[in-house]
Amino acid sequence: MDSMSPKKANRELLDPPLRGETESSLLHEALDWFKSIIFAVVVVFLLHHFIFHLSTVKGTSMQPTLEDGEWLFINKIVRITGSVQRGEVVVIQEPTGTDKAHPFLVKRVVAVAGDEISVRSGKLYVNGEEVKETYTDAVIEDGRFEPYTVAKGQIFVMGDNRHRNASYDSRSFGSVPLTDIEGKAQWIVWPLGKWRSL
Repeated sequence: MDSMSPKKANRELLDPPLRGETESSLLHEALDWFKSIIFAVVVVFLLHHFIFHLSTVKGTSMQPTLEDGEWLFINKIVRITGSVQRGEVVVIQEPTGTDKAHPFLVKRVVAVAGDEISVRSGKLYVNGEEVKETYTDAVIEDGRFEPYTVAKGQIFVMGDNRHRNASYDSRSFGSVPLTDIEGKAQWIVWPLGKWRSL
């Protein structure tokens, strides 16, 4: 019977694992990485779809509150709760669904379900009372808007830019179903110098 020297035994203990074991270990590590990436993608998708996303302002219909090119943080939880208040800025689906270049609009909620809204002498009235709109810089120049009652499950939106023909909003396409709301604009996040809540 051959005897194994201590030096030879020590050398064998220090030998690297067999090739098959190395490949198995690498495969296991690759699978772990793959599962981690899939998990991260799913989390990002869920956050983007149900919680928040960023949106870019296009156009001038929300001046002076919002400027073209600004980035907004959009809270999408409102899609689940359906909780929208007068005065809030929301992102809605373009009502006709035909404007592929601008599939979403940023507008301010000026009336909610059950409210009667009208425009007289350049001023906004909700339920017979004039609304003090500190976020605008002009009277409403588009003329009179006869009393209109917002239906259940809907909102009435307008752009903050009240100059003539400056905003395509509920005065043109009527009230908007709550289901068409993409989210609530809560902060301007870019440019950094304009970071603020809405």
